[in-house]
Amino acid sequence: MPRPNNTKAAGQQKAIADIGLEMGHVPPQALDVEEAVLGAMLLESSCVDEAMESLTPGCFYDERHRTIFEAISALVNEHVSVDIITVGAKLKEMGKLEMVGGTVVLAGLSDKVGSAAHMEYYVRILKQKTIQRDLITAATQILGDAYNDGVKVDDLIDKAQSRVYDAIQNNVRKDVQDINSVINQAMDRIQKMQTVEGIAGVPSGYPSIDRVTNGWQKSDLIILAARPSVGKTAFALNIARNAAVDHHIPVAIFSLEMSSLQLAMRLMTSESGLSADKIKGGSKLEDDEWNYLEMSLKNLAKAPLYIDETPGLPLMEFRTKVKNLVKQKGVRLVVVDYLQLMQGPVEYRGMREQEVAAISRMLKATAKELEIPIIALSQLSRAAVQRRESNGKPQLSDLRESGSIEQDADMVIFIHRPGFVGMSDDPAEKDKAQIIIAKHRNGETCDIDMIFKSEKVRFMEVDDVTFLQEVGSSMNSADFTPDDSQFGGPF
Repeated sequence: MPRPNNTKAAGQQKAIADIGLEMGHVPPQALDVEEAVLGAMLLESSCVDEAMESLTPGCFYDERHRTIFEAISALVNEHVSVDIITVGAKLKEMGKLEMVGGTVVLAGLSDKVGSAAHMEYYVRILKQKTIQRDLITAATQILGDAYNDGVKVDDLIDKAQSRVYDAIQNNVRKDVQDINSVINQAMDRIQKMQTVEGIAGVPSGYPSIDRVTNGWQKSDLIILAARPSVGKTAFALNIARNAAVDHHIPVAIFSLEMSSLQLAMRLMTSESGLSADKIKGGSKLEDDEWNYLEMSLKNLAKAPLYIDETPGLPLMEFRTKVKNLVKQKGVRLVVVDYLQLMQGPVEYRGMREQEVAAISRMLKATAKELEIPIIALSQLSRAAVQRRESNGKPQLSDLRESGSIEQDADMVIFIHRPGFVGMSDDPAEKDKAQIIIAKHRNGETCDIDMIFKSEKVRFMEVDDVTFLQEVGSSMNSADFTPDDSQFGGPF
């Protein structure tokens, strides 16, 4: 087992000390607590386990204490019991015994222990001091980059957010929970769900989908994938609209490809039921259509729907914005359009597969941390449309640029339109679409037939379309042409 290398930690501590001297401050440290922790580890095997679970060499500010902790770590890795004699022998083997002050110092550490029962409190103090020092290091690096004209502002922001996040995240660990407490939490959740009317998660607005998913669930990462122009954005907007307008659930949309104005016009097309050509100005609106448009948009205008159009959105900026939206606006569903346009960590630039993997991991981590579902749109490779034997039906292996997308996702949903991708010449197939739930970590997978009205940017249930056609047929006999928006809005 290789020994821990404290060169990096030592360099960081020296840098912090130099900064402290320049600013007239003593770097955050608790040398007496460091001694108490090491003394307890030399006396009690249980303290060794507790400290090893939570501490790293970097948690010790004093270089001698850091070296002693590394010697203890090496003994633990070698499955050797820890006491004054074995630690002294290991330090001698490492050539560091005299550097730490010899066996006299080791013996003196055992006198520094207040009580082994206070170990948890001692560990917490060292973790707090470590976070303070790491934040000082991050702030110094940010300051240096901010004075450097050669660093682009976008990169500066990305690095700054990453450094602060890493300084905190590296020192935060979630305690292990016993099964009894987890079962109690699960029972509380089940009991709560029994009293909830309807579905448990955020509704999609499509009964066929909600029957399978029970709504979009907290902490889930849902990947919505399709080939270009098949209708990913349209479907995502329909879902966002249904939650925000029909159920008054706050929704945030991060559009990295289209502007907020373009998204708004798509939503207006879907909401009003007027053709996209009229909304875009290709053909003129009549006076009664103007009045109808204004009337139909009243509910949409009041909906808790928030749009961010930042192009090439860096991961850390996304995380910060989502956190603020959840806290300030009560957002319960986030849509990202689309995943491959986000910027991953700076260190992965140029390594596309690793960058996409880091993006999908961060999206899942954000959904889990904030307990909200995140729907991330994704591109598919060309392989799907080249498989004529399966009618071009997408598969999980078609997810583009990284297998980690499939791994991180709780659900993977494909949109398949055989008529659009050239797999069917039948004119009747033109509007047919399939919503394919290809992966569902907590439920069944299935294919759901739907209809896509491209001129109205709207996906509809097959049963709804059949109903509208029957009503339209009966009304046409009375010289009346129905608009499906007269029947409960877009869906």
